[in-house]
Amino acid sequence: MSRSLTSHLSAWVLLVLAVVGASCLSIRFGAASLGTLEVIDALLGGGSPTDRFIVRELRLPRTLLGILVGGGLALAGGVFQALLRNPLAEPYILGISGGSAAGAVLLLSLGWVTATSWALPLGAFAGAGLAILLVFGVALSADRRLDVRVLLLAGVVVGAFFSACIAVILTLSDAPTVRSAVLWMMGSLSGASWRSVGVVASYTLPTALVLVALARPLNLMAIGEETASHLGTEVERVKRIAYAVASLIAAAGVAFSGIIGFVGLIVPHAVRLVVGSDHRQLLPLSFLAGATFLVLADLLARLVLAPVEIPVGAITALLGVPFFLLLLRRSLRA
Repeated sequence: MSRSLTSHLSAWVLLVLAVVGASCLSIRFGAASLGTLEVIDALLGGGSPTDRFIVRELRLPRTLLGILVGGGLALAGGVFQALLRNPLAEPYILGISGGSAAGAVLLLSLGWVTATSWALPLGAFAGAGLAILLVFGVALSADRRLDVRVLLLAGVVVGAFFSACIAVILTLSDAPTVRSAVLWMMGSLSGASWRSVGVVASYTLPTALVLVALARPLNLMAIGEETASHLGTEVERVKRIAYAVASLIAAAGVAFSGIIGFVGLIVPHAVRLVVGSDHRQLLPLSFLAGATFLVLADLLARLVLAPVEIPVGAITALLGVPFFLLLLRRSLRA
């Protein structure tokens, strides 16, 4: 067995175990003090009604949502970095987070959101969808070949536009609305339910398979678009599918969790340092690593100042900034 194959196999085993281990910790620990046997009993349908509710209706869907959102953001980040050939590319650089935040903040300011309504995630998803259409439309109007440089600039401009819209809306809103909007934009998995898990899974899992299937064309495009075209890759079709599908994954995650940064930026970098730039390995492993990272970050968000919960977006930023600087320093030395 070659050294490269051994390294890839080890990475697969390690990350699968990491996801399982992080999930077990997330279900086991929380603000409510439950023992290991009590948690296992509740998972199997036993124990008190309160224990079953905490474990099966709060912690378990929250853990699954963390896996889907974290994995989806990391996978989308890896695809955007390959598509734009830019190591700083991530789901939010293309305006997706700005559009999502604008949709959510608008509904909050109009008073259309209640504690149990689905208006907020639907508004956020609609805003993200509008941002995707705007970026795609601007890029295609400039060049039918979907120049990745134009795509990147269009994302930055659209993101800036939505940021300005958010500033105007918040300026005209009352204090409770501003507080709710700021908390949503900092990101949280606290609203997880089985329904939200089902919706995010229905978007994330099929589209993740599509992106993994594009690994070989993305490998060829990394060599050069002209070379990839000569080798039989429909470059423009791959770029459009990759952008649209990766954006859809990011939009689904943002709609139900708010804005959680750095997952799509640092996780693909970390995985790339271990397994290299072969997207057949990089993309699925990024999904596993992103899932592990977000589940553990959410666990820290719940436990550090319990019973007060820190927004998970703050935790990912606090962990992500120094980690990214270490990765950058290592890559520059290499």
